[in-house]
Amino acid sequence: MSDTKNLVIINNEKVFSNENGFFCDNIDLKSIPEGLSKNFNLLAILRTSTNERSHKINLKSIKLANNIFKFLFYIYKTFEKKNTKYLIISITPYTFISYLFLLIFRKKTFLYLRSNGYEEYRAILGFFGPIIYHIMYSVLTFRTKIITCQERLVKKNIKSDLVFPSELNSHWKTNTSKPLLNKPKLLYVGRIKVEKGIFSLINLIKKMNNFCELSIVGKREKENSHNNISYIGNGFNHEELIKIYDEHNIVILPSFTEAHPKVVDEALSRLRPVIIFNDIKHIIGSRKGIFVSERNKNSIENLINYILENYDEIQKNIKTNTLSTKEKFLSDICKIIEK
Repeated sequence: MSDTKNLVIINNEKVFSNENGFFCDNIDLKSIPEGLSKNFNLLAILRTSTNERSHKINLKSIKLANNIFKFLFYIYKTFEKKNTKYLIISITPYTFISYLFLLIFRKKTFLYLRSNGYEEYRAILGFFGPIIYHIMYSVLTFRTKIITCQERLVKKNIKSDLVFPSELNSHWKTNTSKPLLNKPKLLYVGRIKVEKGIFSLINLIKKMNNFCELSIVGKREKENSHNNISYIGNGFNHEELIKIYDEHNIVILPSFTEAHPKVVDEALSRLRPVIIFNDIKHIIGSRKGIFVSERNKNSIENLINYILENYDEIQKNIKTNTLSTKEKFLSDICKIIEK
């Protein structure tokens, strides 16, 4: 890295590497570093994974650590460049310890909050989860510039800059169509994690017998297989993902916690209605085409029937949405860091 406009991204996500490059599962870990590398001399410090991942990160400057000591060593080596800034993505034990290290050396840091850690830690760890997260949150937001994708992720007394994450480009809004409506064909796009609600959704689908089909973009879970549930892989590019959206008539997001899920805008850009549950109804905002269900069989079946019966009118309403783009999202982050 040169002595000007140096940026280090610090993140807890695990990355797989081989002779073909670096690979991750979370699309943010691909799109954000790749996008910011156009404006900064960028280095990403991440964790090592022994499991293969789906998305190739087109970035040369990546350091992978298999323990916290190596992680901190890589951060320390960046101190050789005096003008370096640091972007911490999400609050985790690794990023928490990294921030303390940066604080000691009085480095300029930015924190990007993209999800509600209180709710995520509760879903994963139960009662003590939010307590643990609160301690890390209170320390990490001290003397740090906050960037967030949802105002509710930041305490009212803390200043922050708001951005709108997106993977959308011009291709997403072209050649849209009306799908077949002879049977509910649901699509889930996301990580296979407890807090994403995918396991509770699978249990609901099993109770519905042959009422609908569910396709999951993700790794196959043998213990959660069912005759109406199909896993269609992951690691798709934009063109492939667009085709997958078009082959389904409803997108479903069963998460227990979300801030600004990009899958919603992707679905709406293809004129596909979205079903969510009460836990995340705050994400709707002014967007049309998002419907809220109770987390039970009768509620979701009734809502699916309503959507299919009113599909034309729903698509007309969806067309009135104004959706953010990837270009605008990355541009906004760059401007905040460069201030």
